[in-house]
Amino acid sequence: MCGIVGAVAQRDVVEILVEGLRRLEYRGYDSAGVAIIDGDQLNRVRRVGKVSELSNAIAETPVLGGTGIAHTRWATHGEPNEKNAHPHVSGENIAVVHNGIIENHGPLRKRLQEEGYVFASDTDTEVIAHLIELELKTSDSLLEAVQKTRKQLEGAYGTVVIDRRDPSRMVVARSGSPLVVGLGIGENFIASDQLALLPVTQNFMYLEEGDVAEITRQTVRIVDINDKEVTREAKVSDVTHDAGDKGPFKHFMMKEIHEQPEAITNSLEGRITETGVVTETFGAGANELLSGIEHVQIVACGTSYNSGMVARYWFEEIAGVTCQVEIASEYRYRTSVVPKNALFITLSQSGETADTLAALTKAKTQGYASTLSICNVPGSSLVRESDLAFMMRAGVEIGVASSKAFTVQLVGLMLLVLSIAKHRGVDEAIIANIVKGLRELPGQIQQSLSLEPVIEALAEDFADKHHALFLGRGSQYPIAMEGALKLKEISYIHAEAYAAGELKHGPLALIDSDMPVIVVAPNNDLLEKLSSNMEEVRARGGQLYVFADKNAHFEAGEGLKLIELDHIDDALAPILYTIPLQLLSYYVAIIKGTDVDQPRNLAKSVTVE
Repeated sequence: MCGIVGAVAQRDVVEILVEGLRRLEYRGYDSAGVAIIDGDQLNRVRRVGKVSELSNAIAETPVLGGTGIAHTRWATHGEPNEKNAHPHVSGENIAVVHNGIIENHGPLRKRLQEEGYVFASDTDTEVIAHLIELELKTSDSLLEAVQKTRKQLEGAYGTVVIDRRDPSRMVVARSGSPLVVGLGIGENFIASDQLALLPVTQNFMYLEEGDVAEITRQTVRIVDINDKEVTREAKVSDVTHDAGDKGPFKHFMMKEIHEQPEAITNSLEGRITETGVVTETFGAGANELLSGIEHVQIVACGTSYNSGMVARYWFEEIAGVTCQVEIASEYRYRTSVVPKNALFITLSQSGETADTLAALTKAKTQGYASTLSICNVPGSSLVRESDLAFMMRAGVEIGVASSKAFTVQLVGLMLLVLSIAKHRGVDEAIIANIVKGLRELPGQIQQSLSLEPVIEALAEDFADKHHALFLGRGSQYPIAMEGALKLKEISYIHAEAYAAGELKHGPLALIDSDMPVIVVAPNNDLLEKLSSNMEEVRARGGQLYVFADKNAHFEAGEGLKLIELDHIDDALAPILYTIPLQLLSYYVAIIKGTDVDQPRNLAKSVTVE
């Protein structure tokens, strides 16, 4: 969840490191820092808050050097303050940055204190620095010391180490937290995300689980988990997005909301025909693997879990296969039974979500017919470790609250549903009709974005609210869940979602004039039932905000504010109805004055449990 950048070069690397942190700030923004080797000195600058605070400090007191490491933090151990900011040091020589959590830091800290080491922070990371300094006393190299240290650590970590006495190299270790090597000419780099290094290289080498690497200006030496020297394939990235460019928009989130038509168009390109889906979209051998699937297990977290919940309705209604959806952090720790001919699906924007990766590792030992990931980041751990993969092509998403990644994820899931449906003999006309709807979807989303001024005005009603209730039925229930999640994420209003039929079973007790109730109401078979649920709210003085199909024939009036959307086929309605809920959460957050792109306590890529 934190961001790491490192470099070893002949030129001054401070600006490269700080720019890399800016590009990774979506991963953590509690504090930031750099450590630079300048001649025989190890200089360290750290500041609480965003990367701009660190940049200002460096401008006031410049530091120079060709070897350095940098970090932007999302706090786990120890509150956000300067003493807990990375990099952490041991003595005058060793500096370390670290992503992840060292689970056995308590006993390690105690042992190191008995050895005479004094801790200056409350973090688990400082344990790594002191352990490496201790192991160096009996090691021939920094690489050997890091290898020895790695074997003592329990938990997840991506860590980079430099030693003041040898500025020609840095050593990195990966266990559960991603690291990518950036390859240059006479210089090399390390980062937790290739996005940080795009200004300096397009050539990358992805470290695998358990790897330790020694990186110099000219070489990259990698040792695997068994201490055997290995090579990892270098790849050229085709990512060209400038993460720092918001264009005409005030926030990344709004930019990404407006990018959804283009993102969906890009995701569909070459993957659908006039009447069907190109099954090889999901990887070599997908056609054969998917032909025998009788059950689907989806595992995900957060917004991705909500998309999986939508897909459950699709798999069972359209493809006729049973589908279960589970939160990854629950799945990985419980005993589960695997049905025959089951496909295990993981969903993750980053492809590095720790709980989802752990669930995949478990699933690969349980007898699933195959594993498939739907992901936005080529080369991510989830993609590499799955049998099949659907690359979303949504483009880089910076805003912590996901928008375009959610809708593109739903598109990928629908393509998968249709691919399995074809193998199960579903009427080709049904599949062709949904494919036609997918082709028209970007235009319908573009039209829904024209509701922005109406929704901006509507958001004023939420200025003094502290709670909100979202209602939906059928496949719109998970969309209500996603709407509630977005509102709480960026406006800090407590929001809950319920299947509308559950109102009588408890939530109705909450309804009064201070509880706004947001309803998603496409024109489908459940509309009459949903209308009855809405009347239950109005009868108790509740204020309804209804996002409805124009053909549903609702009328605005006392207790009901109406926002009408164009008609869309029921199968794809969940994707379209997401858009106005994203806009609503955005404008409520603006009114509340919160940080839209970097909401408190949250980070974009959750790489720890």
